[in-house]
Amino acid sequence: MKAIVQTRYGSPDTCTLEDVDDPVPASGEVTVRIRAASLNARDWHLMRGDPYLARLAPGFGLRAPTLRIRGSDFAGTVEAVGSDVTRLHVGDEVYGLRDGALAEYVCAPESLVTRKPSNLTFEQAAAMPMAGMTALQGLQGRVGAGQRILINGASGGVGTFAVQLAHAWGAEVTAVCSTRNVDLVRSLGADHVVDYTRDDALRAGHRYDVLFDLVANRSLRDLRRALTPTGTLILSGGGVFDGGSVLGPIGLLLRSKLTAPFVGQEVVALSTKPGAEHLDTLRDLAEAGTIVPAIDRTYPLPAAADALRYLESEHARAKVVVTI
Repeated sequence: MKAIVQTRYGSPDTCTLEDVDDPVPASGEVTVRIRAASLNARDWHLMRGDPYLARLAPGFGLRAPTLRIRGSDFAGTVEAVGSDVTRLHVGDEVYGLRDGALAEYVCAPESLVTRKPSNLTFEQAAAMPMAGMTALQGLQGRVGAGQRILINGASGGVGTFAVQLAHAWGAEVTAVCSTRNVDLVRSLGADHVVDYTRDDALRAGHRYDVLFDLVANRSLRDLRRALTPTGTLILSGGGVFDGGSVLGPIGLLLRSKLTAPFVGQEVVALSTKPGAEHLDTLRDLAEAGTIVPAIDRTYPLPAAADALRYLESEHARAKVVVTI
């Protein structure tokens, strides 16, 4: 099969289209013929091996990624099933996540795959897994009617889902984004939009019940000052590649863990736990029209390096999808 393979850390030029062996499903796994895959910030972190501390984590290596095929979000059709698979069958249209999704086929545990939303295209469904689950797990149980929430990075993959979920759950949503994305986040349900090229949302004097930070470009002190005394700060990744870093957004997450026991505000370093039950929830929300994936651009598989380059450039908004 064709796949986007990387054997050393570096720029998108290190990601090449190659022929690799077709995967074979193990017990409890399904083989999916991928129709579309989407990119996440994790893809460029793995591609660059950045921040350097992350090279100690699974999937990374000291000199090259141990996960050779890029991508993790996918949508497609079940091609084969391993033993002990009970929910899914050959021919089912599905979506899910598994490393190695920038390829014609992927094998994934049944626990990370579920039926595709019936009203979405493969491209739209592929845009949902990681970003949608991050928004869902970050906000569910923490955001409700009448609360004021600030979403920093509202026009990104996670942010576009977070705006829609917070709006649907009755919160007053303030979205932070650049000028070109103001209309996008308004269309998704933001009540107020702060253009960070003109104004500083954290220094406007407003206080929020919840602050969802998806950028990691501000100090912990600045973020906490924008909260009410009993507010909740949710931190989820972020960072951009600027030539390499030791800690990157991990530094902010570590500081938040050290600070959390000593402040009245709740400080959450979000760690997403993927599972089919969360994918089912996202599917139900999509089929009800509560969330609609926002897609910026699509690329064919042979141009996946260009898609990664666009994602990394900071010009990408919402989701970037690769069709296969």
